[in-house]
Amino acid sequence: MATRTLSVSSLASTAFATFPRPRRAPPSPPLLRLLGPRLRASPLSTSAAAAAADDEDGVDTVEQLLIPRPPSASAPGAPRGRIDRLMKLQRRADDDAVPGPAGPGGRRRWFPYLDAFRPAAGGAELSSREVVEVLEPHILEPRRDRIRRAVDNRSYAVCLVVEGLSDFGNVSAAFRSADALGVQSVHVISCDSSKRYRDNRHVSMGAEKWLDIEIWNSPAECFSALKKRGYRIATTCLGTDSVCVYDMDWSQPTAIVVGNELRGISEDALELSDLHCSVPMKGMVDSFNVSVASGILMHHAVCDRVSRLGHHGDLLPEENQILLAEFYMRHRESTATIVHEYAKRKAENFVARL
Repeated sequence: MATRTLSVSSLASTAFATFPRPRRAPPSPPLLRLLGPRLRASPLSTSAAAAAADDEDGVDTVEQLLIPRPPSASAPGAPRGRIDRLMKLQRRADDDAVPGPAGPGGRRRWFPYLDAFRPAAGGAELSSREVVEVLEPHILEPRRDRIRRAVDNRSYAVCLVVEGLSDFGNVSAAFRSADALGVQSVHVISCDSSKRYRDNRHVSMGAEKWLDIEIWNSPAECFSALKKRGYRIATTCLGTDSVCVYDMDWSQPTAIVVGNELRGISEDALELSDLHCSVPMKGMVDSFNVSVASGILMHHAVCDRVSRLGHHGDLLPEENQILLAEFYMRHRESTATIVHEYAKRKAENFVARL
């Protein structure tokens, strides 16, 4: 069967036709010169472009974005969910040891990605270095600088878990706080509403695009995976055994768990957690709004880490490059298309040499 081959130059012209061309195109990376015609650098970063990218993603309901997948969905060959598609590079198994010096508890801080991008539709496997070299000419320098700053301040040492939230405005606000504070990993347990998520995207400001969001069916499933990754589980709860968050050592890998707006943390989550913690309150009320509580907890965790370690972002150089490649690929749908085309050309070039 005859197939239509889309050239790199035609790809660039169709993908970026609506954007003005820069005055001067930067030089093509060596790898791109090796495998095909040079892609013309195009600006991909404006407010309108970001909005357009959100529309292209077609995320209309929480059911599409935040519903836990049934067990059959994780079977080989099953279609990938919306959250899975947000994560581009290959991911590490929960019980895989992370290379590097051991941290608290004898294990290194968790990092989820492997240095490999494997196109689902075929093509050669790419390293993070190749992905970065291919995409840098197609992202404006101010946008590249902003992405690099965000990656430099990211950490997986603290993650956020939200359990059973029914107000997705709160979910969106928690996402936005996590992104702003450099908390890269967010976990959602048992979201089952069909409320339109797009109604709350102005609250999150698109933060979910830059986070690693994982969906779980139960606290047991979520906590089991997190403990394999080396996290201690800290549930927020007012009780006689609760530890003040100001007395905790946040340099240890910790998962912060916040609960439902009305019922709070479930009994299962309380029993399975390693410790209970609370934020001291001096007024007449004894609780915060759940999104406010999430923001306070993450902000204190970051401040405590800075005071103890001198910084919050703690990625190793190789991890930094991998996450940078991941962010570049999330920048727009068209950047992922460019990488897929490059991987295809790399495979064809390899076959031609045989």
